[in-house]
Amino acid sequence: MLLGEYRHNIDSKGRLIVPAKFREDLGQYFIVTRGLDGCLFGYPQKEWEVLEQKLKQLPLAKKESRAFTRFFYSAATECTLDKQGRINIPQTLRDHAKLEKACYVVGVSERFEIWSEERWDAFSKEAEGSFEDMAEEMVDFGF
Repeated sequence: MLLGEYRHNIDSKGRLIVPAKFREDLGQYFIVTRGLDGCLFGYPQKEWEVLEQKLKQLPLAKKESRAFTRFFYSAATECTLDKQGRINIPQTLRDHAKLEKACYVVGVSERFEIWSEERWDAFSKEAEGSFEDMAEEMVDFGF
């Protein structure tokens, strides 16, 4: 399970340290792609395979399904860790998430997310202010 929030810098070549606590769960290689809310999503191989099965069930006849699947897969990249525990994030993904220097790598159970410092700070501030309201809404999901 991927948990926690870690601040790291991305270098000019697009290399970012993956937190040591994530590395065992991620395995030999994993997938990073565009995420929602202006971040990147990273999936261990087994979770990516589960997600692929769900994406295959989307109705091909629906324009939104085709567009989402196309956009999601087109930026996906297989990542492997180098000897320093870093991954190389392609420019298209860095542009999507506006990754320039300071980044946050955040564990979200079965996936991790990569955020620019600016976007993570803005999200955190907003979420903190409405956390109790969100918790009330989660009651509908059995939480």
